[in-house]
Formats: sequence, structure tokens, C-alpha cells
Amino acid sequence: MDIKPRCYDKVVELIKKGVNIPNPLTLDLGDEVDAEHISAKDVTIYPGCRIYGGQTVISAGARIGYEGPVTIDNCQLGPKVELKGGYFNRSVFLEKANMGLGAQVREGCILEEEANGAHCVGLKQTILFPFVTLGSLINFCDCLMAGGTSRKDHSEVGSSYIHFNYTPDGDKTTPSLIGDVPRGVMLNRPAIFLGGQGGIVGPLRMGFGNVIAAGSILRNDFPEDNRLIVGKTHSPKTIQFTPRTYANLPRIVANNITYLANLMGLEEWYVHVRRPFLEAEEFGSLIYAGLLDKLALAKKERMKRLQVLAEKASVPPAGGAQAQRGWDGRKELHERFIEIEKLFAGGVASDTVEKAREDFLSSFDKASGESKKDYIKVIQGLPVDVSGKGVAWLQGVVDDFCRKAQMIVPSLSMFS
Repeated sequence: MDIKPRCYDKVVELIKKGVNIPNPLTLDLGDEVDAEHISAKDVTIYPGCRIYGGQTVISAGARIGYEGPVTIDNCQLGPKVELKGGYFNRSVFLEKANMGLGAQVREGCILEEEANGAHCVGLKQTILFPFVTLGSLINFCDCLMAGGTSRKDHSEVGSSYIHFNYTPDGDKTTPSLIGDVPRGVMLNRPAIFLGGQGGIVGPLRMGFGNVIAAGSILRNDFPEDNRLIVGKTHSPKTIQFTPRTYANLPRIVANNITYLANLMGLEEWYVHVRRPFLEAEEFGSLIYAGLLDKLALAKKERMKRLQVLAEKASVPPAGGAQAQRGWDGRKELHERFIEIEKLFAGGVASDTVEKAREDFLSSFDKASGESKKDYIKVIQGLPVDVSGKGVAWLQGVVDDFCRKAQMIVPSLSMFS
């Protein structure tokens, strides 16, 4: 009787090519997993792990399941990534990213170089720029966080932090920008500190260098840089609750449009700057494809949630003049939503932005030379004038999409 597990031959193949699997009979590999996309160089897969998905990539130096069993499903892992225990689905982890025991990283996440989380961290549709560090017992879905220059100078989210991403009306048009893409990708901005046992009520925007006092719950935007922010505690009260009033609709839509515009900027950065660095690595083209896939997922998610909001807001509000305020903008958002979809489905279409891009790339190539191996070192080594050109280019992308979205729904006055 043949009692070999169904993945026996594939596990043997991995062992023969040099993958360290201390207890092979405890490993489950899906039939669709391509063994050629698991590196033979210093990869260790500890007991009790499950690896699924035809798009899964595991690069050199990866350590999987050291603290507890790990399930990987269609994820792309760069060099020296450590997933110590938990569930990881349709996400990308770049060099030296790591997550502790009990992690749940669901679809649409990107953890760039050395981004990390301690135990029991939940992520979904989350993008962390290099060095961003999450403490323990954190729920941090639907947001992008940047800031910091190294593992010793990193943006930090304190333990027991929550990004509140679901409203009483059942909406998830709540993505928060903690930092931003145009400045954040240059890896030279002050770190952001979110004190423990606090939270952000999305959608919210925050500048670089801000320090949020522990226990603070933030409900407003803080776009300025370098502030100490102590959240206000609500006084106890009971008032009438009227569903779907959407009194802050212009701000909600503006923050969603700004988030989408930043995703467009990040895609431009990946396509025109990141790509050669990734393709210099083992499996780099597959990881690059994974990044674009996750950005596509992020844009799709944000657009879907915004469309649901537009449909709900199109229902005429009940009540007097206060409830009717802003009705023209609500109706216009619903009626012209397809135009917003088309705007973000297309690429960058601005001669000014394209000229800024070419100006930056020309200066970037001169400053970086032939080296396309150490992304962090090259970006942080750019002269101030060159990185400034990069910020101007990407900010131009963001501003162009925001301006065009405002033209589609002028009654909403999103950015006034």
C-alpha cells in the first residue's frame, strides 16, 4: 500500500535542490505550486507549514514557520523574508520583511524592505513602506504607511492599535494615508509614531514626523508635518442617530480620491524606478508582477467601496434642510461615478507630468549609474535636487488625478 503523501515527490525535489525541510512529512504543498519558484539557496521551511498557489514565490534566505505553522497562498517572498507563524494570502513581502506568530495577512498587502510586525497582527489591503514597524495585537487594514530612514529610525505603530475601517452604515470607504507616496518613496522623511492602544477612524490623512500620544483616537486629518497630537476624548452623551446622512461626504470622497491617486503614483514608481532593481534579483520579474497585481487589487477594492458609497448616498435623505445640504453633490457623484472609474482605469495622461517624469529619470540614471542591486542605498543616496524632482513628478501624478476627479463632480467641492 502506498502511504506517501500527495506532495511527497515535490517535497523530495525541494530537498534534493537544497531546501532545508527539517520534518518533510509535515509539509503540505499544493499540486499547483511550482518547485522551480522556490529558491535552493538557504531556504528553511519548518514543520507544519502549508504552501499553496501557482503564483507563490519563495526567494533565497527565506525562513518559514519558525515560531508556528504558516500557510502561504499565492504570495511572493523576496530575499531573507521571515514569516514566523500565521496565514498569508495574495501579498508581497520584499527583502527582509518579517511577521511574527499569529499574523493574518490577507489579500492586497505589500510589505516593502524590512517592514515588519510582531505577534498577532492583522492586515488586508495594507501597504507598508520600508522599515515600518507594527507592534503586537494590531488591526491595520486598508491603509498605507510610510516614513523613516532605517531600522533604527522607522515609523512605528504601537501595540493594540486599530485602524477603524468599517462604519455604522456598513461602508468601507475608509483608506488612510499615513505619510504619502510622493515623499515617502524617497526614504528620507521623518518617521511617524502612532502610540499604542490608540486608533485612527478612516479615511484620514497624516503628514510625516507626527507623534500621536498613546491612547488617542484620531477622527480628523492632520496633513501638517512634525506635530505632537493628543486625541480628544468624547464626553458621554446620547443623541439621535440618523443613518446615511453623509454629512462629511466631500471629505470622505476627497480622501478616497487622494488615496487612489497615490496608488497611481506608486504604480508609476514601480514601473519606471523599481523594476530594474527587482529584475536584478532571483525571481525578480515574478515579484515585480506580484507588486503590480497587488496594486491592481488595491485600486479595485477602493473603487468598489467608493461605488457602494455613491449608490447609498444617491438615496434622497430624509429630514429638513440640514439633511438636504449637499444633495447636489451626492446625486452628481452617483450619476457620474462611471467617469471616475474610467479616469483611474486609464494611465497618466498629462504632458506636464510626463515631462517631469522624464526629467527625473534622466537625472536619476546619471545619479545612480549602472548599479541596480541595492535599492535602499541608491534611493537614499540621491542628491537632494534629484529626489526633489522625483517628489515633484509623483506629486504631479497625484494632483492631476485629484484635479480631474474634481472636474467630474464639481458640486461635491472635494478639494475646496
